[in-house]
Amino acid sequence: VQLQASGGGLVQTGDSLRLSCAASARTFSSYSMAWFRQAPGKEREFVAVVSGSGTITNYAKSAQGRFIISRDNVKNTVYLQMNSLRPEDTAVYYCAGRSGAAHYFTTLDYAYWGQGTQVTVSS
Repeated sequence: VQLQASGGGLVQTGDSLRLSCAASARTFSSYSMAWFRQAPGKEREFVAVVSGSGTITNYAKSAQGRFIISRDNVKNTVYLQMNSLRPEDTAVYYCAGRSGAAHYFTTLDYAYWGQGTQVTVSS
């Protein structure tokens, strides 16, 4: 499975941004898809995950109420809508995929990774 993330950029505090991740998988709907992020000098951390069908989502506390993960299984794409962005959201955002269930939240649980897209939020 190959993943290609896009949509990052430089925005101001309070702005919104939508990230996209296009997948090459033939059976995209069988993969749970997640977003992680990594700020400079910090470990990569979980942001959100969506199940293969799109009916189950889980969020990190930092993302709850501001970010929305969704997917389009026809377009083989997963999205992360980020609202009310803060400077502490600045990071490289990675999409990741795993076969099966969506209740996994660590980097070790995901076998497939995109290349990352930079999000910078200025104050």
